[in-house]
Amino acid sequence: MGFKLKQGLAAATPAFILFLILGFFFFNPAVQAEEEEGSETTGEISALAAVLMDRESGRILWERNPDQKLPMASTTKIMTALLALELGHETDLIVVSEKAANTEGSSIWLEEGEEKTLEELLYGLMLLSGNDAAVAIAEHIAGSVEAFARLMNIKARALGAHNTHFTNPHGLPDDNHYTTARDLALITRHALMNERFRDIIATPEYTISWPGHPWDRIMVNQNRLLEEYPGADGVKTGWTRKAGRCFVGSATREGWQLLVVVLNAPQMWEDAMALLDYGFHNYQKELLAEKGQYICLAEVYKGERSVNLVAAENLYYPLAAGEKAEIVSRPVLKEQIKAPLATGEPLGSLEFYLAGNMIGSVELLSGHPVERYPVGKYLQRLLSSYWD
Repeated sequence: MGFKLKQGLAAATPAFILFLILGFFFFNPAVQAEEEEGSETTGEISALAAVLMDRESGRILWERNPDQKLPMASTTKIMTALLALELGHETDLIVVSEKAANTEGSSIWLEEGEEKTLEELLYGLMLLSGNDAAVAIAEHIAGSVEAFARLMNIKARALGAHNTHFTNPHGLPDDNHYTTARDLALITRHALMNERFRDIIATPEYTISWPGHPWDRIMVNQNRLLEEYPGADGVKTGWTRKAGRCFVGSATREGWQLLVVVLNAPQMWEDAMALLDYGFHNYQKELLAEKGQYICLAEVYKGERSVNLVAAENLYYPLAAGEKAEIVSRPVLKEQIKAPLATGEPLGSLEFYLAGNMIGSVELLSGHPVERYPVGKYLQRLLSSYWD
């Protein structure tokens, strides 16, 4: 059969050969899949690993090697800042230790014995990536770098970042210090729920006093996206020779926030912007349930009437073109709903499914009060239904 095919092609006209070539590219499923995969974003992505995530739902909109363990350089400081905000107070006064002052790498030029508030150190940590600030924070919160790293690992597990391990608060190279693009997105997603964290990472510039010097320390945010990408509002850069260029970014448009993680990304700025563009252009934030929306009717045991069930809150989810029509919803109610009921009592939930997977749920509340039938009326109702 192969010999006949060769013989036929040799005798074919150039026009026929061109037809075969075009037919191969347009109708070969494997080639179509390869082209679709290559056109998923607005450009080539250089990152070894990457994740684009919807911050609110946690849905991953684009990924490459999301679970590959890699060093993450100074993006480590996202977890450092998160723990500092959760366990410390920004007004805490911290005395800089010799170890903190002598920490190698990027620095905000802290000096041994200098006193700084936790707030000042957080700005130095996240805007100028001060490794010295990271150590000072770790020692203040946990007593030592080692103890703080243990807290970082506990927090990572609690957030579902099971392929992450921290050994320090700054991200300097260590074989046992690693994460994945998925895990770092999970950590960042949680951090972005903290209002003070959001304030700090979106600050373009911050000034810290420098006693004994004729000028102050001026911290300029190293995140280029804040100036170059519409809606950008975070979060952290990173680089070591081992990790390569790493970046976690976020952007919000019309109340919809996406976050992007790129690890070992030679073109980290271009990668981040291309992936954010992909998310905003190919997905829409859809309202699946609206607070107070009537969902269904439920019978009430010994109640004078049935009860309207309404959604407790808004539920949004990012969907690509055509996906909304595929959403399936299913109410899951309490086994028995008994009177009396007040307005706003939780009576179940409404679950949403896409391609067989649950993508979210919203609590269902009683939309109005339901009184209990008086015993006489209840018996009369039972007898009436029996004789009917």
